[in-house]
Amino acid sequence: MNTAGRGTYEITNEVQALVHEAATSVGLCHVFVAHTSASLTITENADPDVRRDLEVFFADLVPDDDARYAHSAEGPDDMPAHVRSVLSQTNLTVPISGARLLLGTWQGIYLWEHRQGKHQRRVTITIQD
Repeated sequence: MNTAGRGTYEITNEVQALVHEAATSVGLCHVFVAHTSASLTITENADPDVRRDLEVFFADLVPDDDARYAHSAEGPDDMPAHVRSVLSQTNLTVPISGARLLLGTWQGIYLWEHRQGKHQRRVTITIQD
C-alpha cells in the first residue's frame, strides 16, 4: 500500500473483502505491517477528528527532530517514527463470524504512517479458520 505521508489510512474494506472471499464462518483475521516506522490501529471511523487528535497527541509525545536522538539516518522524522511504531502496534487480530470482521459499530482498521514522506508499506493479512 502506498502512503502520502504521516497520517492514518483506512484499510477496513480491503481486509473485509479478503475475509469475505475466504468465506470463513468462524475464525481470526491477523493483520501485520512489516515496517519499523508504520503501525496499525483500530479506532473510530466515524469522526476524522479522532485520528487528527491522535496525531496531535503523538506530535506532543514524540516530536520530530528531537536533539536527544542519535539515530537520524533518514531525516528528522526517522527516529520519532520508530518510537511511534513501538508505542502503537504492528499487528492486530480481529475475530471473524459469518465471513465478517467482528468490529464494533464505529471501529475501523487503519495503517498509521509515521514518516512525513511517501512510502510503500507491506501489509500481510492472514485468515485462520
